[in-house]
Amino acid sequence: MPLPPAPGACPSPATGVGTGRAAAGRNLSLHRQLAAGGAPSTRGSAWMWLLFGALGFISGQLLAALFVTVTAAISGNLGSISAITRLTEPPTWYIVSTLLGLWAGFLGTAWLATAVRGTKSFVRDLGLRFRWIDLIGIPIGIGGQILVALMYVPIAQHVHNFNQRFNAPSQRLTGGSHGVGFFVIAVCTVVGAPFFEELFFRGVLLRSMARLFGDFGRWVGPALAIVVSGVLFGLAHAESLQLLGLAVFGIILSFVSYCTGRLGMNMVAHATFNLVAVAAVVAPLALGTQAPF
Repeated sequence: MPLPPAPGACPSPATGVGTGRAAAGRNLSLHRQLAAGGAPSTRGSAWMWLLFGALGFISGQLLAALFVTVTAAISGNLGSISAITRLTEPPTWYIVSTLLGLWAGFLGTAWLATAVRGTKSFVRDLGLRFRWIDLIGIPIGIGGQILVALMYVPIAQHVHNFNQRFNAPSQRLTGGSHGVGFFVIAVCTVVGAPFFEELFFRGVLLRSMARLFGDFGRWVGPALAIVVSGVLFGLAHAESLQLLGLAVFGIILSFVSYCTGRLGMNMVAHATFNLVAVAAVVAPLALGTQAPF
């Protein structure tokens, strides 16, 4: 069901809404795109997108395990997988294999959503478009890191070994890599993760929830879609201590995507957010006696 226009919705430079594919190609907010019949065009399609999302996430976990097993067999580490999984700093091949498996699931979700219940166009259905204005995502990403840091100031004093526990995911991702391996992990973190995660969480999940919740009051529906998709983004990382910060930043990314109707600005923001995290790992090494390269 198309969404009714919402007073005070995120501003758009376009003056008209249009219909169908023409509207989806304009720089309209997500609300206006869905109101004009953008994908997912019906609630039934939105439920199917969510189903594809669940299947894609599960498939990503399974593919990650499969890729790790195959890579371990090729490298002669098949008998050590259990021990490697428990390492605080796993080797580069393990990290990359895991990421590729997860991203394959995310990409498969987007492909199914557009191919089965869309127009078969990533650009049109998921808002995979970029504009020069998307560079605003750089200060958004930096601001997101600052906001998260400030949020944890009152929490840190109540958590034993807070800094070590809070930095553990970043250390697990990059700490076991050096030289070319570190460069590969950095590229995956700053380029790969923002692309595939935004395609999944903001391209598929946010849009399907916006279609399902969109006509629940003036702001309630859009707010639910933004908040729920942001919280799911945080939960998907499976890090209890970092959940609050990741969920808040996920909500910010969902809000940005809802307002722009595209993935460009939040991909830039997400990449910048991750780049700051990688730089935080590199900086102490660069200032000390060790270097990651």
